[in-house]
Amino acid sequence: MKESPLMVKSKELALEVIEVCKKLRISKCESALINQFLRSGTSVGANVREAQYAHGTADFIAKLQIALKECSETEYWIELLIESGYYSNKGILNKCIEVKKKLISSVNTAKAKIE
Repeated sequence: MKESPLMVKSKELALEVIEVCKKLRISKCESALINQFLRSGTSVGANVREAQYAHGTADFIAKLQIALKECSETEYWIELLIESGYYSNKGILNKCIEVKKKLISSVNTAKAKIE
């Protein structure tokens, strides 16, 4: 089965979050920030993957909405890391926003199909 662009991008985001967390640990960033960022950033792709095997459209939408919430939280942690000076590369923020837009579009498309 070919992976959807959303699956690919959300996995790329998770892998980048993991790499950033490695760098943050080396630079002695607050561990609470790293842990929250790692948890939410990797959860996005996990929920997108779960949605692929949902028990119907309602479950599919619910999983994508959870992924969207996690993506929004990840965006918040990235903003905090950048604004606090712990991290300066805004590329990950752009990637997160791209995934968020894809999630919003996917949720809206799925909802339109059941209305």
